Amino acid sequence: MANWFECKVKYDKTLENGLQKKVTEPYLVDALSFTEAESRIIKEIQPFISGEFSVSAVKRANYSDVYYDATGDKWYKCKICFITLDEKSGMEKRTATYILVQAADFATALDNLNICMKGTMADWEVTSIVETLLLDVYPYEASLPDTPATHSPEKEVPLS
Repeated sequence: MANWFECKVKYDKTLENGLQKKVTEPYLVDALSFTEAESRIIKEIQPFISGEFSVSAVKRANYSDVYYDATGDKWYKCKICFITLDEKSGMEKRTATYILVQAADFATALDNLNICMKGTMADWEVTSIVETLLLDVYPYEASLPDTPATHSPEKEVPLS
């Protein structure tokens, strides 16, 4: 099971008009600890940022799963509730979980979520879908010694 950490990276970004602006951008990293998350985000971001940068925050993210869509450029946090029946009291019990879905827009995010949850045996319902500010997600990838890991999604949404 993945341990997701949201890492915020602060650096000077060159805007289209040539001016420099200090920005803080969030990324998601799969890591075992806060230290590893900071180390991994530095390694992943370094080739894309010229000049100095710093990791300004690292915090746990409560995503149970992440689904990728190569055609999407936005990330949506989907809250779903699994509905079970409590045998003792006979009442419905709802257990919330969060899933991160990549999509081009809100409607596609809902479609991708439905595709991902298609084979689920339990009853569930979508309670919210919110666009996040995440720019990219870096899953854990085992690599051979002295071989850099490459960014490849662990679960791709099959588009049919």
